[in-house]
Amino acid sequence: MRYKKQLAVVAVATAVGLLATGCSGGGSNSGDPVKLTVWTGFTGGDAPGYEQIVKDFNASQKKITVSMSAEPWDTIQQKLPSAWMTGQGPDIAAPASDPNVIAQYVKTKSVLPITKTGDSATTINVSKFAPALVDEFTYDDKLYAVPANYATLSLYYNKALFTAAGVTPPTTVDELKAAAKKLTTDGKYGLVLADNNTIQMWPVLQWLEGGDIVDAKNCSVLSSAKGRDSLKPWVDLVVNDKISPVGLTGAEADALFSAGKAAMEINGPWAAPGYKKAGIDLGIVQVPVAASGKPVTLGSTAPLAISAKTKHPEEAQEFLAYWTGKVAQKKFSLSTGFPSLRTDLADDSELAANPVVKVFSSQVPDSRLYLPQVPNATQVDSDAYVPLIGSLTRGTSLDDGTSIASKKIDELTGCSSK
Repeated sequence: MRYKKQLAVVAVATAVGLLATGCSGGGSNSGDPVKLTVWTGFTGGDAPGYEQIVKDFNASQKKITVSMSAEPWDTIQQKLPSAWMTGQGPDIAAPASDPNVIAQYVKTKSVLPITKTGDSATTINVSKFAPALVDEFTYDDKLYAVPANYATLSLYYNKALFTAAGVTPPTTVDELKAAAKKLTTDGKYGLVLADNNTIQMWPVLQWLEGGDIVDAKNCSVLSSAKGRDSLKPWVDLVVNDKISPVGLTGAEADALFSAGKAAMEINGPWAAPGYKKAGIDLGIVQVPVAASGKPVTLGSTAPLAISAKTKHPEEAQEFLAYWTGKVAQKKFSLSTGFPSLRTDLADDSELAANPVVKVFSSQVPDSRLYLPQVPNATQVDSDAYVPLIGSLTRGTSLDDGTSIASKKIDELTGCSSK
């Protein structure tokens, strides 16, 4: 889901070809199936799960044929806005792994409001989604996307390195910090932390310490005493105790863990297949409980939205109904380890028996989205939060770093009062 070098395709289509053909094709007038195109950035270990949804949908009926291509998220984000504005893009796309990006497409009127909702098998069962997922994609009381998935972050650990160091899996934030420090030895890192081009894990570290990024008014709280205190122990561990290299991308952090050079990493279910394939003696446990004694982790979803210029809005919504349907989502969870985005699968016995699904699903009730519905959230992340973490781990003082970041965040969110 996060970092992707290879091009994974269900029906091979180059970027040039997709841009040339634009939205849709076929249709009842020609007697041929309606052809829908989909762009996503799902090129990681979870890619086969998404591909299977498309294959199963195409096999389930004869009136719609879907072709899906996957490229790196940054490629999708570069070409999709203009492609959708000109009507030369796909019928459906996952615009980014960041759910907040949908707000930008709503502003430019590039995405279609979703109306084909209900409780039947051919409608989008919004009432069965986790409420936070519906809220995240709703603007002015209109739904503009559905969740392509739902994931929580868990703590991955290398059992062999833990055994050698005499360390047991941490269950509290204090134990996590102590383990990260003790496991940093012999050229290996205790807890590898990415800070750019990654799903965010630093907010989880802040939440564990009782801190946050913005308040209810979308004003930055990073420079408050609680904000600084939630960053300090982790910055100290990176800067002084060298528990992780500085400036890692998500792919680089994953590579260190896959190579057995890191004892722990906070990551999502998409990472498990690759780590197992790399031969890691893998353990997965819940993120340790916060200083308050309460569990917390990050919840993540990628949006699936329909082009406002598609020629087949009904068929596109029918496909999204299938994608998010109970049958497809159960199969997807079993094959990828993702928890289900549907609440009516929470007690499914087969999912509960899957050890990977069980760990990630158990954290759904305590998961939090990153900057949900915060104005200009994507820019808050890229222009303020990511630079903040990068600067702090390179020696910038907490006072200076958080002051600069807070000023930028307040400008982006329109915060006018503290």
